[in-house]
Amino acid sequence: MSHIAIKGTMHPRFDEILTSDALAFIAELHELFAGTRSDLLAHRMVNRTHFSNGRRPTFLKSTSHIREDASWFVAGPGPGLEDRRVEITGPTDPKMTCNAMNSGAKVWLADLEDATSPTWENIIGGQVSLFDAIRRQLSFDSGDKVYSITSKNPPTIVMRPRGWHMVEKHLLFVDGEDRARPTTAGLVDFGLYFFHNAKELIVRGAGPYFYLAKIESHAEAALWNNIFTYAEERLEIPFGTIRATVLIETIPAAFEMDEILWELRDHCAGLNAGRWDYIFSIIKNFAGSGRQFITPDRAQITMTVPFMRAYTELLVSTCHKRKAHAIGGMSAFIPNRRDQEVTDRALAAVKSDKAREAADGFDGTWVAHPDLIPIAQAEFDAVLGKKPNQVDRLRDDVHVTPDQLLDIQSIGGDVTEAGLRTNVAVGLRYIESWLRGTGAAAIDNLMEDVATAEISRSQIWQWIRYEVVTREGSHITHSLVEQIIFDILQGIERNSNDRFDDAVTIFRQICLDEDHFPTFLTLSAYSQFLVGSASGKPW
Repeated sequence: MSHIAIKGTMHPRFDEILTSDALAFIAELHELFAGTRSDLLAHRMVNRTHFSNGRRPTFLKSTSHIREDASWFVAGPGPGLEDRRVEITGPTDPKMTCNAMNSGAKVWLADLEDATSPTWENIIGGQVSLFDAIRRQLSFDSGDKVYSITSKNPPTIVMRPRGWHMVEKHLLFVDGEDRARPTTAGLVDFGLYFFHNAKELIVRGAGPYFYLAKIESHAEAALWNNIFTYAEERLEIPFGTIRATVLIETIPAAFEMDEILWELRDHCAGLNAGRWDYIFSIIKNFAGSGRQFITPDRAQITMTVPFMRAYTELLVSTCHKRKAHAIGGMSAFIPNRRDQEVTDRALAAVKSDKAREAADGFDGTWVAHPDLIPIAQAEFDAVLGKKPNQVDRLRDDVHVTPDQLLDIQSIGGDVTEAGLRTNVAVGLRYIESWLRGTGAAAIDNLMEDVATAEISRSQIWQWIRYEVVTREGSHITHSLVEQIIFDILQGIERNSNDRFDDAVTIFRQICLDEDHFPTFLTLSAYSQFLVGSASGKPW
């Protein structure tokens, strides 16, 4: 009989999450759905091979009947999701959970994905935090301050499990023939949260709600829908109780928005414009496809460049046609309470970003810091007034072509020495933070997570491959990047607990191997450095 074997160390209260019944549920999910997940990941690789050989994504002929049929709609928001004008995102450690629940936002994106370093302690500890937050019993003593949930109207929780590409090596799925393999991280995250909290959330007037990350096709959305249907039946919860919001953060998914909504229509609340991963996805999928896909400095790829405008306007139009919420993305600018000038710049940038989203028809947006909530809310209040959303605003004026979605050259701009140096510095500093267990890091007054770090490292790889020359006349080569690494490390105050040596190892693997582009920086880094016993040594 198949079962789940625990390889990770059992910390305090982990036994409340990793119960025999919960693990049996996880085993069932793997028995039924892990094989399909593997097949879909293989299909991703086939697609990337096609792109490398010159094929370009387009709207599918085989599903044109779905796009052309105006009669179908998604389930729409569940209780507590009607008004999503401001959502705060962040990891699920106890302190950040308390801060999010007290933030005043309408929704909290409880992130077990890009904002969380997937250490064993973070993943299961995050489940403990969520368990307690839902029951309003969470408190945390930092030594300097005691954190607790004090808000009388905390945000609705929408949990983001890890994407299909990630595994959880601290839990093993052992099949009926006693063969063991790592569990699928997304199934673990979803399964534990749903098993322990679905009924409690319903009693409290909300429901089990999820953000779905890194999806690349409607077939992947269909897999999630099948999982939801099974989970509802298994726990005797009414069909359609689950609500999912799908992040459109990959270039293949941008061509299948209608189809993704269709597959999830009984469980779908909307789509989100995951802007940073979307940029990374374009670089990744076309990294070897020619110089026409070379991107300028990261800072020059704004939300107003033509291909990003095409993507976001198509998302709003598609969502509202199907009565689904369109949720905007996160501006990376964050305030600095010790530097008013930095704060003023951040507030101005966020204000402009959110004003554009509200005017374009988005129903809500993301922020990464509580101080940004009033700014974002004011911009959406100005457009929405007392309405909970603007789903009724159809964007019939939007007509987006495949060429517009792939028009990278129209960005223009330059690759500069400062941009290269910034990418190296962000990559190294973020990876070092991630290795220490912090998945969302404030670096140079920007909130960096895995997605923004992926842009930085993939640009470096691309610039080296195509022998890009900076505006100042420097040829971007392995040796130049190595020199920058050396310079950056010389300027960092080191200590015995830092992880910069390991960060450099990872950085070289993901940036400097010209013949191989790792699909995600987290995959090898996780296996090499985050998996192990209580001593931190690899098994």
